[in-house]
This record gives sequence, structure tokens and C-alpha cells, in this order.
Amino acid sequence: MKRTVWTNHELQPAAEQYLRAELERRGDRLVQSVSSSRSVLLPGEPDASLAQVDIAYGQPSPDDVMAYGGIRWVALSTAGYTRYDRADFRQALSSRGTVVTNASSVFADPCAQQVLAGMLALARKLPSQLRNQDGLREWRYLEDRFTASVLTGQTVVILGYGAIGRRLARLLSPFDMRVMALRRQAESDGAVTLIRDGELPRALAEADHVINVLPDSAATRRFVDEARLCQFKRGARFYNIGRGTTVDQYALIRALDSGQLGAAYLDVMDPEPLPPENPLWKASNCFITCHVGGGTMDQDDKLVRHFLQNLDRWERNEALIDRIC
Repeated sequence: MKRTVWTNHELQPAAEQYLRAELERRGDRLVQSVSSSRSVLLPGEPDASLAQVDIAYGQPSPDDVMAYGGIRWVALSTAGYTRYDRADFRQALSSRGTVVTNASSVFADPCAQQVLAGMLALARKLPSQLRNQDGLREWRYLEDRFTASVLTGQTVVILGYGAIGRRLARLLSPFDMRVMALRRQAESDGAVTLIRDGELPRALAEADHVINVLPDSAATRRFVDEARLCQFKRGARFYNIGRGTTVDQYALIRALDSGQLGAAYLDVMDPEPLPPENPLWKASNCFITCHVGGGTMDQDDKLVRHFLQNLDRWERNEALIDRIC
């Protein structure tokens, strides 16, 4: 039976060609939304063409998905799914048997490696060395050689323990670090100690590194606030690869200025793009990248392969990868 797959994710040309060819080989067709976007962070615009499709791939409007009962599977092209994490959305789709997946396994490894790169860079004083090369070109031997550190044996707290957190924990394993992770349901996970909210203050007081991978939700907005930053071990380093909305950025700046935080590495901010006049750009020991942590040169190829692998599973009535509801 011929199926229609709709997408509003504007893929790289080679990835789109591969997707079309594979769908045609299966006897399916691909419908490109008139309001497609290259940015997976943007919400999808309403699109009446969703009324005629079986599968919605990308970032469809949640209201459209609820309105058009023919959609049997929503395949999100992001790891985050905040705009779909609604009780009415879940109830509507569950009542008609529509499943929803995300692409968290596509982005877990690059996001985890991005954090590891930031941790190593700050430990080994790379920012000051590289800035010096573009600036005064002083011989910073005493300043950086005798203030550098290593990750070995240090303590890490990961806020959120989904696909990214699990991958990061595996990458940190060779450094013999003590790793604790905050999770809604704490349970045994080998070398990682899973903790609940009540145990977090003690863990933060012991952590050399606090890594935030929390998604945006009503429960996580401003999770890292003034009070929580005061619980950090003085001089600890903070990393955010989750969502900018989970951090009180002005409290973060104050913690950096006071020395309560030794440094911060942020790949996500609020808002995005971060305006040039935003004080985060000039905050003490704050290092910023522009939401590139999940990206790779073959990102779209990986997204297409992830979708097609799930399509194979869907056809065989097997459990889908990265199913969220």
C-alpha cells in the first residue's frame, strides 16, 4: 500500500535525494511542506497538506497533528520535543494509536563529545592560549602551565540522564572520574551514581564539573538558579548542552563574576540567536558556541538513516528507536 510521507525539514540535497530514492523504492512518496526550514529548532507552520499523509517527519505543528487523524507516526528530527510534550497532544495521539519518535540517538554522540571537548579545553587552558595567539602573543608559561589541570579523578554531576548523558558518562569513563547523574527515577547504572532531587545539594557541593543536559519544560525552566548556583563547590565549572531556558543567565553571570563559578561553557542560550549586546558574551570566564554541539557534517545523512531504520521497524511492527509516546 502506497504511503505518503510529509516533511518540513529541509535536508541537505544529497540526504534529501537519498530519502526520496528510498521511499520511491518502497512505493511511497515524499511531500515537502511549503514552509520548510533548515533549522530544526524552529516550530513548524500550519500546513493543510498534512491532512493527506500517513507519516509526518520533521517538526509538524502539534495542532495539525492532533487535527489530522490519518497521521499514524510522527518522526521528529530533533532530540528535544518540548512543544509536543503536552497532555492534550499525548492523549489525542494515544487514543488513535499514533506513535511519536525523536532523533536523540543521532545527536547524543556529538553533544557528548562537545561537552568533553569543553571540559578538556578548560582544564588544559586552551582558551587563554588560543586567545593569546590572536591577541598580545605573550609567552604565558607561568600563567597557564601551573594553573592547568586534568580531568582524572575529578567529580562530575550530570543534570539529566537521557541519551546524551549516558553517552557522556561512557566517554568520561577512561578518566576515572566520579560521575553522578540526576534522574527522575534513580536506579543502578553501573559506574554512574544516579541521584534524586533531595541528594542534589550534596552532590553539587562535591562536584568539580556540573553538566546540564536538561530539556526545556515547565519543571526545568530556571532550574539552575541563584540558589542552586550557591550550592556549587566554589570554583566549579559549569557546562550547558541542554537548553538555555533551564538556566538563570543573570545569576550565572553573577556567579562567574564573584568566583563562585570558575568557568562556564555554553552551547545553548536564551534567546537564540544571542544578541551581540547580551552580557553573556563578555561575562568572566564564559565561553560560548552557537548551538553547534549536536551538529556534524553528515548530520542530515544520519537523520535520514535513522528515519529509514525506524520505517523498517514500523513496517515490521517492531519497537521504534527513540520512541517518546
